[in-house]
Amino acid sequence: MGENMSDVDSMEPTAPDVLDRRRPVWVVPDTVPAIVPRSAWVTEPPWVAVYRWAAIGGDLLAAVIGASVALLTRFGYTVGGGYLIFGSLLPLAWVAAVALARGYEARGFGAGADEFRSILRSGVGLTAVVAVASYATKSEIARGFVVLAIPATVVMALLLRYFLRRDLSRHRYRGRCMRRVLVVGRNGEAATLSERLEKRPADGYRVVAVCRPRGDGPGVSPADALDEADIMAAVNRHSVDVVAVASDPDLAGQSLRRLSWALEQHGVELIVSPGIIEVAGPRISIRPVAGLSLLHLERPSASAGPHLLKSIFDRVAAFCLLTLVLPLLVGIALAVKLGSRGPVLFKQRRVGRGNSTFTMLKFRTMVVDAEDRLAALAEQSEGNTVLFKLRVDPRVTKVGTFLRRYSMDELPQLINVLRGEMSLVGPRPPLEQEVARYAADDTRRMLVKPGLTGLWQVSGRSDLSWDDSVLLDLRYVDNWSMTLDLLILWKTLRAVLKGSGAY
Repeated sequence: MGENMSDVDSMEPTAPDVLDRRRPVWVVPDTVPAIVPRSAWVTEPPWVAVYRWAAIGGDLLAAVIGASVALLTRFGYTVGGGYLIFGSLLPLAWVAAVALARGYEARGFGAGADEFRSILRSGVGLTAVVAVASYATKSEIARGFVVLAIPATVVMALLLRYFLRRDLSRHRYRGRCMRRVLVVGRNGEAATLSERLEKRPADGYRVVAVCRPRGDGPGVSPADALDEADIMAAVNRHSVDVVAVASDPDLAGQSLRRLSWALEQHGVELIVSPGIIEVAGPRISIRPVAGLSLLHLERPSASAGPHLLKSIFDRVAAFCLLTLVLPLLVGIALAVKLGSRGPVLFKQRRVGRGNSTFTMLKFRTMVVDAEDRLAALAEQSEGNTVLFKLRVDPRVTKVGTFLRRYSMDELPQLINVLRGEMSLVGPRPPLEQEVARYAADDTRRMLVKPGLTGLWQVSGRSDLSWDDSVLLDLRYVDNWSMTLDLLILWKTLRAVLKGSGAY
């Protein structure tokens, strides 16, 4: 390597399970150890095998439960021999379907959406196979059995995989079950990529070193660019599992291809950051064009079709929820009325999709003259730079404190959803004075309806800074889908029950 040797910023942990990044050590060795090739068929870490077998066991259990529920529901205790055989084969068929959908690949373990998507695809695929096989062989399989067995299996498999993923996340927050990562790139890009990988331990990436050109800066010459020898020496020195390349024009094309070949021989995974932030998988695809693998970035869903589907879902769900919680709404209304003087509902002008305004409804949680007393409390704000928040606000009533903790004061917003002014999931509904202070990028929040809940609700709520709140809202706008909405609704239940960040 000689004079072109790269600087390697080592980030090795000081304890086996705890990554201490407070004192990074700058390592510039005088000699580079010889690269010891590892087999491309490297033995997987023990936790990968444990997770895979646990996932397979969970899927087998889910299929057994699904088949049993279907048999007992459809036939009771008088089940024919043919259906017993079919029910006993369902677990094996289910595991095979998940395997074909890549549900047992290590790279998807703990990835959440990828794991759940593979199970959903397996359910659809297995249903189609059973339907086609039944038609082709003219066998008379009871539709009631199939309609019950496979959906029940899918639901149980999703539930068991969710708990398995939660257990893996707990281990990763303790520093276990992690992939050792070498980040490659120049100062700014490498630092950004390292920060984002370290920010979410649940994703399973532990940055142990950063490899960048010596003297990285504006005056760096092309001779100081990273090359394959530099990177492979760092891979050997730190025994990494993954090389993460930040966007770098000097490390692309044929250079990146040769690096992938070298890493393949050493059993090391290569991931490349395209430099596009806050854009999720559904909008990104790799397509071969003119012999090149080009990254395609699709436009956000802005057509009438997806919005119409979302609107129908919102209104049907809001109507059902209002019907279910009607007794609770009556009880809360009585508590608010008896707890303090004033109206039951608090009405406020908010800005919706396309900058249209509407009246948002909430149960009143403050005293009647709360707005008049705001100026005297402005300097005590514990919220962010735009929103006023106090953990112990003297204007909040006793009933209001309880309602705010569990977000029950927001239940009347289901009426706004039913009217079409809001959505179940979306950005936080802003005030008119907030919108007037928006930067150019912030106005993208107005492309979708504001939501009763959203990424901000499941990511910290009032504990978030203004920049973090806007970032989450823009991330939702750029990546929203019905699948994401359902995931956020599921996470909202947990966030509301915990009451974290609500005041």
